Amino acid sequence: MLGCPPAADSSMTERQKPSDRDVSSVRLAASERVASIDPRAHAAWRTWLAALAKDADAVTAAALAYESLGPDGRDAWLDALDSDAPEVGVPKIALYAPLLGVEDDDERRARIVLNVVGAARKSTPPRALVGRHGEDRVCLIVTPLYLDFVEILFCRYDPDVGIREAWHKWLAHKDDVATSAAEVGVVMREGPLPEVVEELAHAVVADRRGGRTAPPSLVRYIDLFAPDLAHPVRDGDPDE
Repeated sequence: MLGCPPAADSSMTERQKPSDRDVSSVRLAASERVASIDPRAHAAWRTWLAALAKDADAVTAAALAYESLGPDGRDAWLDALDSDAPEVGVPKIALYAPLLGVEDDDERRARIVLNVVGAARKSTPPRALVGRHGEDRVCLIVTPLYLDFVEILFCRYDPDVGIREAWHKWLAHKDDVATSAAEVGVVMREGPLPEVVEELAHAVVADRRGGRTAPPSLVRYIDLFAPDLAHPVRDGDPDE
């Protein structure tokens, strides 16, 4: 059966996820920063904050640690950032952007957004790396986010048959792109993004005709594939 197997996304997610120990260490650093007046605790917290500008694992650990906190803990985290951000020496977007992905409270989201308004964001469009795996086509779509961080989508597919495999890495360092390409196990080269998107859209339609839903990884990219992912195939559609 085609389509993304349940394990395809979950295995990639597990590979990205920092260990519970890493997340606990971040939580502890934040807690000690808030509760202690010891300058060593503050220095340790600031050293860890500085890593958010260049270390994708630290960014993910920060998001997970922040997500695990209750309202008071999140407020305290933001208070500490307000106090320490000027002393860390990295762009504010590196300190606040990871929190937006896990914060669902409107007031705290507004507070976070205020700290990234006007920050330098990547305006570079996504790019595609393409290759072949037997009869299938493979691609990596790399989307710049901020600083040196990117988002990566991998797909193995046949435009006329469907999506065979897909995974998504929501945040990676730009240097990880070459590693991800090597892990695919095929030679990959730069390819035209519009053609890749069109092929993937056809594969999504082929899956839908076969009663298969689009992999969750692709749904995250609905802005690239609309309207093919956004609307079901109906009788009489031109592609049928």
